[in-house]
Amino acid sequence: MGDDSEWMKLPIDQKCEHKIWKARLNGYEEALKLFQKIEDEKSPEWGKYLGLIKRFVTDSNAVAQLKGLEAALAFIENAHVAGKTTGEVVSGVVSKVFNQPKARAKELGADICLMYIEIEKAEVVQDELIKGLDNKNPKIVVACIDTLRKALCEFGSKIITLKPVVKVLPKLFESREKAVRDEAKLLAVEIYRWIRDALRAPLQNINSVQLKELEEEWVKLPTAAPKQTRFLRSQQDLKAKFEQQQAAGGDEADGDDDEVEAAPVDPYELLEAVEILSKLPKDFYEKIEAKKWQERKEALEAVEALTKNPKLENGDYGDLVRALKKVIGKDANVMLVAMAAKCLASLAAGLRKKFGTYAGHVVPTILEKFKEKKPQVVQALQEAIDAVFLTTTLQNISEDVLSVMDNKNPSIKQQASLFLARSFRHCTPSTLPKSVLKPFCAAFLKQVNDSAPEVRDAAFEALGTAMKVVGEKAVNPFLTDIDKLKLDKIKECADKVELVGKKGGGGGEKKEKPAAKAPPPVEAPAKTSGPLKKAAPAKAAGAPKKGKPASAPSAKSKKASDTKEIVETELSTEVCEEKAAAVLPASCMQLLDSGNWKERLASMEEFQRAVEQMDKSEMPCQALVKMLAKKPGWKETNFQVMQMKLHIVGLIAQKGSFSKTSALVVLDGLVDKIGDVKCGSNSKEALTAIGEACSLPWIAEQVVSMAFTQKNPKNQAETLNWLANAMKEFGFAGINVKAFINNVKTALGATNPAVRTSAITLLGVMYLYMGAPLRMFFEDEKPALLSQIDAEFEKMQGQSPPAPIRGTKKTVAEEGDAAEEEEVDGGAGAGDIMDLLPRTDISDKITSDMVSKISDKNWKIRKEGLDEVAAVISEAKFIQANIGELPMALKDRLNDSNKLLVQQTLNILQQIATAMGPSLKQHVRNLGIPVITVLGDSKSNVRAAALSTLNAWVEQTGMKEWLEGEDLSEELKKENPFLRQEMLGWLAEKLPTLHTVPADLMQCVPPLYACLEDRSGDVRKKAQDALPTFMMHLGYEKMTKATGKLKPASKDQVVGMLEKARAVMPAKPAAPAKAAASKTPASSTPASKPASAPARNQSPSEDFSEPEPKPDTKKAKPAGPAAKKRGSMELKVKGEKDNSKQNRLSRGTPSSEQGVVGKKPPVKAAAKDEEDKSGPIFILVPNGKEQRIKEEKTLKILKWNFITPRDEYVEQLKTQMSTCLAKWLQDELFHFDFQRHVKAIGAMIEHMEAECEAAIGCLDLILKWFTLRFFDTNTSVLMKALEFLKLLFTMLSRKNYQLNDYEASSFVPYLILKVGESKDVVRKDVRAILTMLCKVYAASKVFPFLMEGTKSKNSKQRSECLEELGCLIENFSMNVCQPTPGKALKEIAVHIGDRDTAVRNAALNTVVAAYNACGDQVFKLIGNLSEKEMSMLEERIKRSAKKTPAASAKQERPPREHPTNPNATFLRKPAQEEVPNKLRIMYRTYRIQARAQNAHLEQSTPSIPKEFQLDLDVFENNHTCASDIPDLVQHKLDEVLEPVMIPERKMRSVSPHFDDIHNSTASTINFVISQVASGDINTSIQALAQIDEVLRQADKAEAMSGHIDQFLIATFMQLRLIYNTHMADDRLDKKDIFKLYSCIIGNMLSLFSMESLAREASMGVLKDLMHGLITLMLDSRVEDIEDGQQLIRSVNLLVVRVLEKSDQTNILSALLVLLQDSLISTAGSPMFSELVMKCLWRMIRFLPQTINSINLDRILLDVHNFMKVFPKEKLKQLKSDVPHRTLKTLLHTLCRLTGAKILDHMSMIENRNESELEAHLRRVVKHSANLSGLKTDKNTEKGALRSDDKLIKAKVSDILSEIFKKIGSKENTKEGLTELYEYKQKYSDADLEPFLRNTSQFFQSYVERGLRMIESEREGKGRIQTSTVIPQHSTESYLPSSSTVPISSNGEDMNAAAYYERLKILRQRRGLENSTPEEERPPLSSLRPSVASSTDMLHSKLSQLKESREHFQQEQSHSHSPTRSSSPASNLDDLKKRLERIKSNRQ
Repeated sequence: MGDDSEWMKLPIDQKCEHKIWKARLNGYEEALKLFQKIEDEKSPEWGKYLGLIKRFVTDSNAVAQLKGLEAALAFIENAHVAGKTTGEVVSGVVSKVFNQPKARAKELGADICLMYIEIEKAEVVQDELIKGLDNKNPKIVVACIDTLRKALCEFGSKIITLKPVVKVLPKLFESREKAVRDEAKLLAVEIYRWIRDALRAPLQNINSVQLKELEEEWVKLPTAAPKQTRFLRSQQDLKAKFEQQQAAGGDEADGDDDEVEAAPVDPYELLEAVEILSKLPKDFYEKIEAKKWQERKEALEAVEALTKNPKLENGDYGDLVRALKKVIGKDANVMLVAMAAKCLASLAAGLRKKFGTYAGHVVPTILEKFKEKKPQVVQALQEAIDAVFLTTTLQNISEDVLSVMDNKNPSIKQQASLFLARSFRHCTPSTLPKSVLKPFCAAFLKQVNDSAPEVRDAAFEALGTAMKVVGEKAVNPFLTDIDKLKLDKIKECADKVELVGKKGGGGGEKKEKPAAKAPPPVEAPAKTSGPLKKAAPAKAAGAPKKGKPASAPSAKSKKASDTKEIVETELSTEVCEEKAAAVLPASCMQLLDSGNWKERLASMEEFQRAVEQMDKSEMPCQALVKMLAKKPGWKETNFQVMQMKLHIVGLIAQKGSFSKTSALVVLDGLVDKIGDVKCGSNSKEALTAIGEACSLPWIAEQVVSMAFTQKNPKNQAETLNWLANAMKEFGFAGINVKAFINNVKTALGATNPAVRTSAITLLGVMYLYMGAPLRMFFEDEKPALLSQIDAEFEKMQGQSPPAPIRGTKKTVAEEGDAAEEEEVDGGAGAGDIMDLLPRTDISDKITSDMVSKISDKNWKIRKEGLDEVAAVISEAKFIQANIGELPMALKDRLNDSNKLLVQQTLNILQQIATAMGPSLKQHVRNLGIPVITVLGDSKSNVRAAALSTLNAWVEQTGMKEWLEGEDLSEELKKENPFLRQEMLGWLAEKLPTLHTVPADLMQCVPPLYACLEDRSGDVRKKAQDALPTFMMHLGYEKMTKATGKLKPASKDQVVGMLEKARAVMPAKPAAPAKAAASKTPASSTPASKPASAPARNQSPSEDFSEPEPKPDTKKAKPAGPAAKKRGSMELKVKGEKDNSKQNRLSRGTPSSEQGVVGKKPPVKAAAKDEEDKSGPIFILVPNGKEQRIKEEKTLKILKWNFITPRDEYVEQLKTQMSTCLAKWLQDELFHFDFQRHVKAIGAMIEHMEAECEAAIGCLDLILKWFTLRFFDTNTSVLMKALEFLKLLFTMLSRKNYQLNDYEASSFVPYLILKVGESKDVVRKDVRAILTMLCKVYAASKVFPFLMEGTKSKNSKQRSECLEELGCLIENFSMNVCQPTPGKALKEIAVHIGDRDTAVRNAALNTVVAAYNACGDQVFKLIGNLSEKEMSMLEERIKRSAKKTPAASAKQERPPREHPTNPNATFLRKPAQEEVPNKLRIMYRTYRIQARAQNAHLEQSTPSIPKEFQLDLDVFENNHTCASDIPDLVQHKLDEVLEPVMIPERKMRSVSPHFDDIHNSTASTINFVISQVASGDINTSIQALAQIDEVLRQADKAEAMSGHIDQFLIATFMQLRLIYNTHMADDRLDKKDIFKLYSCIIGNMLSLFSMESLAREASMGVLKDLMHGLITLMLDSRVEDIEDGQQLIRSVNLLVVRVLEKSDQTNILSALLVLLQDSLISTAGSPMFSELVMKCLWRMIRFLPQTINSINLDRILLDVHNFMKVFPKEKLKQLKSDVPHRTLKTLLHTLCRLTGAKILDHMSMIENRNESELEAHLRRVVKHSANLSGLKTDKNTEKGALRSDDKLIKAKVSDILSEIFKKIGSKENTKEGLTELYEYKQKYSDADLEPFLRNTSQFFQSYVERGLRMIESEREGKGRIQTSTVIPQHSTESYLPSSSTVPISSNGEDMNAAAYYERLKILRQRRGLENSTPEEERPPLSSLRPSVASSTDMLHSKLSQLKESREHFQQEQSHSHSPTRSSSPASNLDDLKKRLERIKSNRQ
């Protein structure tokens, strides 16, 4: 019991797998109870047992197993997930349950199998049971058979697939076990119940006794069809219906069941295919050609035996078919002919559709052989041709049959008609369209008048059968010329016909009823509706469908019953006179032939009155017109009489029942008078009236032929003119172009120009209807004539054919019916116009010699053969369908080993397609399908040629022929990736254009699913693209059902893809909506014209079933149902100009859009659909985004997080976007067609700037939509998307918008997916977007997304993400690493060991970037690496260290070119490694930031908007605008009223030994300044406090002189460090940062309150300082700090002070350079540029006061450089005009203040032509000369000074040259320096730049040092003495100097520098100076104007800092650490070594 108690405590699922059987039994019992209790089929509880159910049924203990089976049954019945266990559980049941002795176990096992079938797993269960039939244990076999029988009995043959069961039945009947045989017998009886006689064929070979027994059992079965009694879960509706029927009783059930009765099973489907080709006798082909008939007979007997197999394996039967065909056609022995025919019949029956390829070859031969009289031969041939017909379509063989209908041999005609009669029985109205029936009916009509009675009878039978199939109404239009007797005979035959597959004649009766109600229309309307429709696709768009005229003449309001064609026999003259006399007055009759014209005229008047009053039924038309023709008849000489006569003819034709017989009486006369000046118009009216009565096509043919038999050119010309006009009035329907095309050609060649002109005009009208094919008739004409024709066609190009207004007598209902018939007809009639072309029969030119050449072994001979074929086709131009043996020969060449010949064959096939036209259909099977095979070729050029050929064929044939049969699916099954991807791409392109497809398309679905899992990515992609196009035709349900046979894993995957495809499934293109449209009242749009002219270049027949939707007058409402349905698949047509207001189908835009937006149809074609898309596209919804964020947080909507987007995400986004976007845009965005996406993105780009607020309002949705595009495979959409995103982030950055986490998280991860794209161009764009992203979203937040990206399986993505991480660390330091640098670097370091080289390199680079940011600490952060990885890392760090100086040199160069680079020498410093560690890190940080900035500049430069340029003319002409200050953002720089609160600082007490340790003030200051830039906040604050102490004491502040640049560099480095690092670090207390900011600003304010110190700041340093301060002012994060506003006000105050106190030249120059840099860079905020310009305007305002202290040469140099970078045209392109105005104002002010002398200050500009500065200044000076003249008195003094300066400058060059020569010589150096010093004193603004430029840095330093020494000596200062802390100096040097005095004139400002120089000399003498001359400071800014940034000076400063620190540490250790210091001797040695090093460096 102890054991029991243990397992009793276990949970149920653990009990079920316990080793003790009792525990398992207990577990099963409890599980059963649990399964019965759980109500929710999707409960998670079920999941626990998924893996256990197989154990339930296979338990080794019989008792437990029984209970386990019950539990398993309950699980399967109730659990939603049970289907996943089907395979393993049924397999377990078969192997472990069916062999059990207990009947209950077997019963439960069978129930489990049936339950699985009920939950939709029939295929899997059936497979497992059939596998069980092979088991060696007979018990298991019996149980499996029994279960199969039960399943079939309960679920029926629809659910249980019988083919595999029937296949194994014969084997079961052979079993040795009686029990198995008996069970098999029961199963066979059950199968027979469901499929009846279809089972006989598969079982014909079993034991005869068993078969007999079966027959007996089968007879006993009830004849009623069996019913399904158990239903699947998906059939619950059927189940309910079945239960109702059961309750109601059996009779009712029987009655209703017909609806759902299953289609009879085809026995053929149950058979196994037999391969016979390999079994043919080896000598068959020799024997069949043998001379002895016995040998031929043997060969045929062998084939006959093989072909008796009812189902044959597909293969290449071409040779066999050719051999049999030859016997039938040429063998003299009729017995062999009969045998060969039987073999062919068997082949066709065994191959079915697969034989279709050969049908076209054998049909002509069989038809010709019907000349044989012997009944046995005829019967064999009939069987053969009937069997062949079932493998193909009537269309494919129609040409062949029609060609023998006129044969001289009556037997052939009879048998052809009988064959057609038999064939028609297999047709339906859809498979026997008018286009096919019409030519047959024409042939039959000839045969019904044939002399041979058997031919007549056969024709009647065929016509009767056709009438039965398509209905009397459809056939009647073709039977207009037949008399009633024959018509009755046809109807009689129709009644006798029994159609295949129809019960009785029900179908026929149904069709005849409507025909009786509405008698057939006259031939004219019939023809107008028929060929008009067909003409449409031929010219790629139709003539408009004729509409009922708005106001029909009264004569046309005839009854429907009268519309039948009037057939009249010709009457004799006597009879006519009698009839005429009965209706005409006697006087009229007498005077008709009077000799007096007046009497004849009177007679005509009476004649006319009589006709007008006559009733239609009484009017004897023929008699009347014959009276008119009575002498003088048409030779009437009096024009008045003739006019009346012609008018009367027209009246009779209008009012009476006018027949063609009557027409023939008058036509000759009418044509004769048509050219008459006076009677011509009456003649034309009469002809038109006759045209309405007898149909235009007929009369046109007659009239034209009559006109051209005459010689009168006037008549010919006018006839053609009348015909051209008549075509416009009647429409083109039914016109037989062939009939008069030769006459038109004659007219074109006429000598009379009027005839030629009329002919060309007529051709123009015909072109309106026929399009391009018309030109083909005239290609042989002379070039001059052809050019005239082309010119006429060109005129017609784009015009719509007018709506016909005559000849439209159909009622609306009839018209609708006709439209329906046309729709059934499909595109078959599309070839009508092509059929008009004269075609050549080239079959006789395709000789056997040519065919044998094509098949020769030598490729050159094969090529010759192909060349000959190409020549034959080229020569013929248009060919007939019969091309002899050519198809089989060409087919072989498609597999040629020589690819050039394959391509040549493809070209020939293309030629054939164009030349043959629609008749090509019959060759699709034998020539078209092999072209598809070529798509699998490995060479892309061959595949491209094949695809081109394929499309050329489809243009002619439509798609129907290609989709029928198994050929396509067979091709798709081939595991050739090229074939699959090309074929799927082709299908995806073609299927959306069809509105119906053959059911055979379903056969392509299984191979399509296989393609979805193909090894090739391209195949998978193409298969996914094709899915929606298949689904649009087959439906989601059918396609889902087809997944049942897939493996479970595959099924889940495919079903997921189907779900996705369902969302993007295109709508079916609308069927031609003629019937619907025609029922709309015509009066609704009386004046409407056809909607648009068709595009002429489209294929004649786009597909088999969808003619071009014909724009209709009655379809004016743009959003009609048909228009809406059409969607993207609408055929695109060009809108044409039209005067009437109408809707247009615009190119590429669905008409649904017009329905939505455009209320009024556009009037101008040029406007197209712009009206529809006007207005904003982004709609601002207040708080919409916030609401969406809230809903997502509360999980009301799906969180945007997926691996691939599912339908629900797309739908959700669509719903959310509906309120935020214009409807048309949303339709485009969620359209299936990718091209619409491209257009939509283009529209968004256009509107983004203008609607930026609304765009930001729905930014989250826009970004989400773009994430969906990242999952698309179309590159053009992706590139367009990335283009938009770049512009979007630029705009967001400019607007200072920051992404929120909600927006970022739904976009950034998906963007990062694309960084791993294989295409470089995509990766580049994505990286650019990531860079921009960091401006609108914190880099530290982007970091985790990139880290996530490094985990991808895609190596490209990993490497790119790592590279990006490296860039982030470089740009934003280590604080960007999330969650901590340690964790991040550990993860990054893992990738150093990656297999992929690119990933390894990227990981190493990223770690190196981290090393550059934090030094050796990185080794602690990355954790433990393997030895190999560590060595790689160390090597990479070492290499990067070597590259760094060179790299920095490149990266630190300012982005613009300068005339000189004064700091160039510092870039070559070798001593970088010696810099102390902290300073090295500080410098590296600075360098990285500079590099990042430059990188931003380089990246963003191309995308600078270029909209404005400097307009100098406006500037000259308008002085008011020049001085207006622009309206900039006001930051209240001047109005800072509140005092700045600087916190008190706790300054550590200065060491009492301070001055003992430091005997140099400079060293002390250098050391303190180095600490200002410290990364540690407290260290920096302490250093700042010390400097502040110095600056606040006026007597000590002088010590800072010479260190100002150095101090400012350290300060703005600290500012940058705070901005980039401290502010982003959430761990730092913001109060500390505020404190640091306060100290910095306080120090700056102190410094810039002392003008003498402030003026020492150089231009480059001021530039960087202003950059730092303005950046700080714009930092939104500062405002978030407590007292942040006060801090910004302090910065404002500081900026004002810097502008006032700095050297005016330097600050103005710095601002110009800063403005230039900010305009070049789009990375920064536009506010930055505005503030820089604000500062410049302030400087400009004070220019009148400061002009004298400004070095104009330098300012103009800067302006020159600015204008060089921003020339006039580039400046115009800037978005704002403020920079333009600022520059103009500056120059204008300078010109105003200095006048023309401004032009003298351009001495520093080397090449003035590089910018427009000089030209601009000259214009401004010239313009302002008058104004400045008034002010000359005030400026005389200044002018005099300047003129003196000018005189002096003229001599400058000579004097300075002499001085520098002296300095250069050893003897006179001192003298030269003294003279230079005096010269400098005298001319303080002298420019030494040109003389120093080409000298070495050492020489420059020497000159500078010499000048300082002379200066200090003259001032009489003594040696620098050490004092406590800082030396006390007199305060006199700090007296504020006038702002107008240049800095160089103030001697006191130089003293600190002099002390520094003297100190240097002393240190060098003592060997303490360790810097080489190259490392010294640059010359003073007054000596050498500098425009370089302070970055360039950094090496020099660092050198000084390093030196002071070393000296400080050295002295300190020497004085205070005796224990650590070395002996004096070692120090001495050290000093000596250093001295030696210095000397060696100097040499």
